[in-house]
Amino acid sequence: MPGSPASTADGASGAEEGMAAGAAGGGEERRGRLHPAIARVREAVRAALADLPVGTTALVACSGGTDSLALAAATAFAAPKLGVRAGAVIVDHGLQPDSGRTAEIAAEQCRGLGLDPVQVRVVEVGSAGGPEAAARSARYDALRAAADEFGADVVLLAHTRDDQAETVLLGLGRGSGARSLAGMAAVAGLLRRPFLEVPRATTAAACIASGLRPWHDPHNDDPTYTRVRVRHEVLPVLEEALGPGVVEALARTAGLLRADADALDQLAADLAETAVRRTDGEVHCEVGALADEPAALRTRVLRQAALEAGSRATDLTAGHVAAVDALVTDWRGQRWIDLPQGVRAVRRGGFIILGTDMTG
Repeated sequence: MPGSPASTADGASGAEEGMAAGAAGGGEERRGRLHPAIARVREAVRAALADLPVGTTALVACSGGTDSLALAAATAFAAPKLGVRAGAVIVDHGLQPDSGRTAEIAAEQCRGLGLDPVQVRVVEVGSAGGPEAAARSARYDALRAAADEFGADVVLLAHTRDDQAETVLLGLGRGSGARSLAGMAAVAGLLRRPFLEVPRATTAAACIASGLRPWHDPHNDDPTYTRVRVRHEVLPVLEEALGPGVVEALARTAGLLRADADALDQLAADLAETAVRRTDGEVHCEVGALADEPAALRTRVLRQAALEAGSRATDLTAGHVAAVDALVTDWRGQRWIDLPQGVRAVRRGGFIILGTDMTG
């Protein structure tokens, strides 16, 4: 999966060859011709960094795979021209044999491209939420810790348009709402994703044109992972049935839904200002202020209230929120609703009260 360093003999050998090629730079550019794929990835990075002040530090999350290596090379070129210091962090998840060696090879490739600082961070992957979610959580924690250590204002992730399309399909399969179907954000606090409108084929072409040899993560072909099945089984069937352009259409859908979700989130935040009050350990939602509001706003307020009361986003489902919403819209004397992490929601005195250690 993206950003999951592991090692095979062929991948390590290719990465070692890539170090020399990366340090030498793209041969086509030296001959006066810039490959269109190189131009596109550089422009995507330039646009992603353009608003940063001179002297800012940006870190590339690099596994040595195709997408992240293309991102590292493009950032090494574009960042200095904007006055941005560019480094890299490689997260070693320890999930495959010789993952440490693979991570070090990726680090050497980044150094060969001129990135500085470059650091390998070793993490322990837990089990909460399944293997993919646990690895992602450990990786993002490591990236944030590296940013703190180096004073970085931005961490660049190499998710492509194809990754975005896969994310939308995964959300559809789970029956998720608009926020999940909106996919990944181009900017999310510290994190930026310059390649969300760049096809995976372009990052591969950029690596080839630059003489880089990415490492291939065997997890990307392992059907144990849901995302891999979507990539290799679901999307090809959709392309065959609906024609080319499905990936682009799904990514475009994500962008449209993100704009809608952002607007609804803001309206819900405005509603919460008047409908919600907080006490120690409890969140009180006024039934009268919520009852006549559209479900899209009301459920957003209630979901946020559950999170503030102690439930985790990864465990709180649409079914949980719908049950709490019924306390507002379909009150029939229900005693309480149990939510993840020991949170309960009860209706009392004209309020939905959410907290722990509560009874009806």
